[in-house]
Amino acid sequence: MSGVNKVILVGHLGKDPEIRYLEGNVSVASFPLATSETFSKDGKRIEQTEWHNIVLWRGLADVAVKYLSKGKLVYIEGKLRTRSYEDKEGIRRYTTEIVAESFNLLGRRSDFEPQSPQAGNSGAAADTTNDKEQTVDFTENNDDNDGLPF
Repeated sequence: MSGVNKVILVGHLGKDPEIRYLEGNVSVASFPLATSETFSKDGKRIEQTEWHNIVLWRGLADVAVKYLSKGKLVYIEGKLRTRSYEDKEGIRRYTTEIVAESFNLLGRRSDFEPQSPQAGNSGAAADTTNDKEQTVDFTENNDDNDGLPF
């Protein structure tokens, strides 16, 4: 039986997405996401915040850079991935990230405007039935088979 690797998060961006380009002009964007939960302990209300490293690839990365910015509320679906790398001193380090497969903007209609004035609505489908609360769905299209495992 195969396993399931599914992560669902709702949180606020800790900073604007950063985009970089790899060989073959493959785009990858990343940003921290804060999720918070509140609980009571000894009659006191305590808020606990967890930070997650989010990574988006190709077209989803390009859309994220257009629509996401620090502080925006977003729903993300993806998978957990741990990878290793060597730091500047040559020491092997490990990091765990959420590789996003889709995201939805949550909030008011004004939150869905692209961050750059010339950006269009590429890949976005907005539900405009309610002026106060909206969602916009962005999903990665994994049709290109370039041999990369992400």
